[in-house]
Amino acid sequence: MKRKVIVGGILTAVLALAACGGGGGDGGSGTGDASAQIQVGSLYEPSNLDNTNGGGQGVTEAFNGNVYEGLFKLTDDGKVEPLLATRYVVSPDGLTYTVTLRDGVKFHSGKSLTSADVKYSIEKVTAEKSQSARKSSFEVIKSIATPDAKTVVVTLSSKSISFVYNLSYIWVINSDAKNLDTSEDGTGPYKLTAWKRGSTLTLAKFDGYWGDAPKNSGVVFHYFTEATALNNALLTNQVDVVTSEQSPDALKQFDNADYKISNGKSTTKLLLAFNDKVAPFNKVEVRKAVTSAIDNKKLLSSIWGEYGTLIGSMVPPTDPWYEDLTKANPYDPALAKRELAAAGLPNGFSFTLDTPNYDPHPTAATFIKSELAKVGITVKINVITADEWYTKVYKNHDFVATMQEHVNDRDVVWYGDPTFYWGYDNPQVTAWVKQAEQSSTTDEQTALLKKVNAQIAADAASDWLYLYPQIVVASSKLSGYPVNGLNSQFYAYGITKS
Repeated sequence: MKRKVIVGGILTAVLALAACGGGGGDGGSGTGDASAQIQVGSLYEPSNLDNTNGGGQGVTEAFNGNVYEGLFKLTDDGKVEPLLATRYVVSPDGLTYTVTLRDGVKFHSGKSLTSADVKYSIEKVTAEKSQSARKSSFEVIKSIATPDAKTVVVTLSSKSISFVYNLSYIWVINSDAKNLDTSEDGTGPYKLTAWKRGSTLTLAKFDGYWGDAPKNSGVVFHYFTEATALNNALLTNQVDVVTSEQSPDALKQFDNADYKISNGKSTTKLLLAFNDKVAPFNKVEVRKAVTSAIDNKKLLSSIWGEYGTLIGSMVPPTDPWYEDLTKANPYDPALAKRELAAAGLPNGFSFTLDTPNYDPHPTAATFIKSELAKVGITVKINVITADEWYTKVYKNHDFVATMQEHVNDRDVVWYGDPTFYWGYDNPQVTAWVKQAEQSSTTDEQTALLKKVNAQIAADAASDWLYLYPQIVVASSKLSGYPVNGLNSQFYAYGITKS
């Protein structure tokens, strides 16, 4: 499922953070009907409502910033701002963060927010059974103390320049809450009123919200399994906005005064991910050969037309350490054949590609199979569900190659973790990632992560097929909606409808 920086060097003084309600706008400031209910169309229904239990992109889209809030917030333009925290102090050695909580914050159940809830929420993400994509980012935590109800003290085992940024991913949850797969108890401007699986998820304005009230009465997320049905819902006014258009060929029908098409920024990368620990993908030459055998430009055009971006590594242009590496492994079938020969596989080889069953994976997999056949590589496509992918690929690492989209910003650091599902293990990259995280300045961090970016491209650690576009289509009566696909979030509280 998109972002930027604001995590600066280690601070040794109190950072007084300006109070800013979560209800503040991430979009236009148009005046509209505050009683209007916003109808949102999406292809991403949650599998459950707990983002540490495999809830998926859909739960982030609906709940992040709307139902649940963090100590800090990642804005639609990628900046980190205070939310449930009012200030924090970092010790001179950069290892202790003392965070002060905002006054007057209540959960939807009516309970007041305390430091114990923050401690519980962090530990929920770091728990052994947690499926949070950001879990590894918090391995640096040594201890969490709660000296009083308004203070959280986090001690790290080593410096972490990204720690405040990473905290924006932690949803603060009532530590007494139960059954979070099907219910919620957050502090956000909306509360859950109904979830009809396979159909809708409804959020209503929370009257006890601590910040600015939403500019609408509530939001209904309508879920579709096909892009055509989603577009028809927008054409017939069943929905007011489509969060992520997946059918660029259909955009022509919205090219009129009744709609607005926004081409925002995305950080969602479509990957052909190799299991770098398993033959033959444990050889750099084989990975480079596969990458050079696939015409990513043609693939992108066939799926997205004029939209989307080619990338040569894991870093999208919105990350601070981006560099154009599209020429690192150019499309060149002749080169691919030479690289196969250098790897001792002049006649090619066969492998199974585990492919999620939802678009665009099956289409892309078929394209990849056709491309690789031209250089003597035979691909067997094994279509699996999202749940099967999580267990087989992500958890058990039981695969040779797979396809998956990675939605987060700043996630190049995962190549520094040899235990991550794709098994990439370059000690120099691991060292650079560690050094970058312990940097004292963002300039140091950026320089080191640029090295990481270049090295994983040189090693063809994965094939980064393309960067998704972020196309939001909305009724012209709507304003104030987010247009960038940052981490799949979709802040709804600033949306107005005339």
